[in-house]
Amino acid sequence: MYQEVGPFWQMIQLTRPFVLQWMELIRRHCRQLWTGLVVLGGQIAESQPGESCYQPNNVKNHASYAFDSYYQKEGKASGSCDFKGVAMITTTDPMRGKLKMDQKSLLENSDRGHMKVLVDSKLAQKQMADNKLLLSCFIVCVLFFGVNGENPYRYFTWKVTYGDVYPLGVKQQGILINGQFPGPHIDAITNDNLIISVYNYLNEPFLVSWNGVRQWRNSWQDGALGTNCPIRPGKNFTYVLQVKDQIGTFFYFPSLLFHKAAGGYGSIRIWSRPKIPVPYPAPAGDFVVLTGDWYKRNHYVLRRFLDSGHNLPSLTGSLLMVEGGMDTHSRIQGHKLKLIEVEGSHTIQNTYSSFDIHLGQSCSFLVTADQVPQDYYVVVSSRFTRRVLTTTAILHYSNSKKGVSGPIPGAPTIQIAPSVMQARSIRRNLTASGPRPNPQGSYHYGMITPSRTIIVANSAPYNNGKQRYAVNGVSYVPPDTPLKLADYFKIPGVFNLGSIPTWPPSGNNAYFQTSVMAANFREYVEIVFQNWEDTVQSWHIDGYSFFVVGMEGGQWTPASRKVYNLRDTVSRCTTQVYPRSWTAIYMALDNVGMWNIRSENWARQYLGQQFYLRVYSPANSWRDELPIPRNTLLCGRARGRHTRPF
Repeated sequence: MYQEVGPFWQMIQLTRPFVLQWMELIRRHCRQLWTGLVVLGGQIAESQPGESCYQPNNVKNHASYAFDSYYQKEGKASGSCDFKGVAMITTTDPMRGKLKMDQKSLLENSDRGHMKVLVDSKLAQKQMADNKLLLSCFIVCVLFFGVNGENPYRYFTWKVTYGDVYPLGVKQQGILINGQFPGPHIDAITNDNLIISVYNYLNEPFLVSWNGVRQWRNSWQDGALGTNCPIRPGKNFTYVLQVKDQIGTFFYFPSLLFHKAAGGYGSIRIWSRPKIPVPYPAPAGDFVVLTGDWYKRNHYVLRRFLDSGHNLPSLTGSLLMVEGGMDTHSRIQGHKLKLIEVEGSHTIQNTYSSFDIHLGQSCSFLVTADQVPQDYYVVVSSRFTRRVLTTTAILHYSNSKKGVSGPIPGAPTIQIAPSVMQARSIRRNLTASGPRPNPQGSYHYGMITPSRTIIVANSAPYNNGKQRYAVNGVSYVPPDTPLKLADYFKIPGVFNLGSIPTWPPSGNNAYFQTSVMAANFREYVEIVFQNWEDTVQSWHIDGYSFFVVGMEGGQWTPASRKVYNLRDTVSRCTTQVYPRSWTAIYMALDNVGMWNIRSENWARQYLGQQFYLRVYSPANSWRDELPIPRNTLLCGRARGRHTRPF
């Protein structure tokens, strides 16, 4: 629909969803045109109803100008206006000064759900006749989407079934993906798009979560019960992920009904882009090892133990292929392990004879095959357990003429001090390239003052004689509707913000609650994990990487900040907390969404040691969070509602 609104202006009225989708496509495919969208010699200027918008000069309207820096610094550049769902295209001619739009008209547009776009038709015709480079850039960028190169798409189809597995030599029912246990390995490159269609052939609901994948602006795909409805038996769901600005080694796992004890997990490897140098030579081969524990009982039997208020029975064994519920200690007979990466952070390349890997953690090593050609033990044993469980594999040299010999290499078992010293030795390689904020530039974690401190304390209370686990005195109860959907559709009665305190109460009592903590987008927070129990805790935060700045014994106080590493600590998504100790992290809340903070001990997580952090932005902008996917599964009180038309 066209309408004359002045001697030189025409108005094009478009539905808002169409314009927003169009803007998002251009933002994704023409990186240099972020909010300064160039159209026929004009640009979208950010406007509030009744406000005038500053017009940058001609130079700054060229496609080569970094609009992102100009408009996004501190959320609002000098002279520009906040984008509130109403946009206008104004002339790039600096002589025209400012343009003011009618307040009533804009408000009516907002109420109707439409957007009006003003175009200087006279200037547009002139620039079209002149065949300006600016117009050519726009046409090529919008119509062909190939100028800056699309990030690759990788497609996967997974069929989830039950099947027989023999991890301890005993036939058991396991969960297979495409007939594999563990599931298929995912290889990706930084910024790749992963399209994963999951078909559930189990007799129970199923969900997959992506441990360590940041889900940038996209908690819709996180795969936790607080964000997604389960995939019902016989149904399917397609995850659309992007491994945005990430490298490293991670894993996926089933997040419902204690399925994790039966399989359904696998590894994820995100490689650096081809032209980005890495701080080590290309290895001759790459091998993924998943380590953890295993029970001979099936997962539904273990689930009944927990549902009845009992702890899990004693461990049956440990494996080299699974991630589960205990800390492990890894070593290779006669060889050194050179640490090169921890959960997406390139590290100082220290060498170790053995290495502690805590629940949910991942890391990468270089191993040089420079010993006498023969076979060597690869050993994984339990850590901090009364009964030490050990499993072995064989490192085989291709020209080996001798089998393994000698005793299995020993290692620390229950000693805490060596593990603490090793953890403190893990530091970031500040000279390595990688998809991260520049640690030597203006963004340095140690130079930013946190806006607030959150203390998170775990506990193991009993409720009516049944074992539960809690965070700050609250034992989490899953809601009947995913929190993300309840928040999006504004469904009352599902959860309350502030239902978990930001400091632990005194005593060991706990109550049941669907606990959600409130936080604001772009806050910079300090979180202290306090552990007064006699077991090592392991905490994971979905959607984020954080800086582990300190860990010590005893109680944390503000004076504890004196021992923080504010220079070169690693950024990771999972951290351990030693018995009767604390671990402190710094975290920039730069990812809007509903994010799970949980114990990586799956029995503790299942019985309540978790909560959700709602990171909120009032902008309602695709710059901060992607829209709800069209294929979002709706369940509970969200059933019968609608996502979006396209």
